[in-house]
Amino acid sequence: MSPEPRAAFIPVLNIPRSDFPLRTESTFLLREQRIPESSIIFRDEIDLLALHRAKFLSLTLVDHHVLASRDAGLEEAVVEVIDHRPLEQERPPPCRTTSELVGSCATLVTEKIFQGPVEVLDQTTAALLHGTIVLDCVNMAPEAGKVTPKDIHFASLLESRFPDLPPRGVIFEALQNAKFDVSGLTTEQMLRKDLKAVSGKDVVVALSSVYVTLQDFLRRPAVERDLCAFCRQRGYDALLVMAISFNERNQPFRQLAVYSQQGELQTAVSPFASLAVKERRGFPWKLWRFLGSC
Repeated sequence: MSPEPRAAFIPVLNIPRSDFPLRTESTFLLREQRIPESSIIFRDEIDLLALHRAKFLSLTLVDHHVLASRDAGLEEAVVEVIDHRPLEQERPPPCRTTSELVGSCATLVTEKIFQGPVEVLDQTTAALLHGTIVLDCVNMAPEAGKVTPKDIHFASLLESRFPDLPPRGVIFEALQNAKFDVSGLTTEQMLRKDLKAVSGKDVVVALSSVYVTLQDFLRRPAVERDLCAFCRQRGYDALLVMAISFNERNQPFRQLAVYSQQGELQTAVSPFASLAVKERRGFPWKLWRFLGSC
């Protein structure tokens, strides 16, 4: 079914505007393409439910396919899904679904663009798609286990059509550096950038990964005050700060600090939390079990 002739196609980032600075690789890529942040519409700036009730809304979900519970009222507005993850939810016709386990959802978007009028693809759009594919697929390195033949094909197609695109290695290094560059973030933003939380019966513990050395993080001005405010505002009883830095061979080095104003909880959590460093992952399963008993 063709869209209405007067339909407006509006890309909406499914995050509040206040979270956008945390996506440092995205802000870098848009800045490189001279796309001002003011031209972007965020989820908290448009009333999708009102548009749906007025029968003015058709939603295409890109890089995800399950609506958040708060958006359950928008289910009937979903007309298309483009995602590269395994489907948790099947959508019956007339919803169109493009689902394929490729390294980057931008690969599937590029494929759809090449299936339509090619004039919609300009240098700026190509650069955004190409940079995203290269970053998601870890510079097309097979050992990373991300890239697929389709990712390689459409990255190459973009490069052949737009020969002025930067080399893959150059754009990957720039985006990878931007992804872990927190120099422009406040302590509160750093803690929110990669944040998970788990709760027990009476205890809530959060884990925040920050991409600096622990020494540099603890040297930030008024860091203890900021940690206290962060936990109080969100109702966390304890906060695990995992500092991740990289050596000259780009290998990660992890350090951990535990913050809590409850001395007994800090002492109890610390031995379990240290497993998150040893196991090189987030909440260790023993900590989940411990919290379940609290």
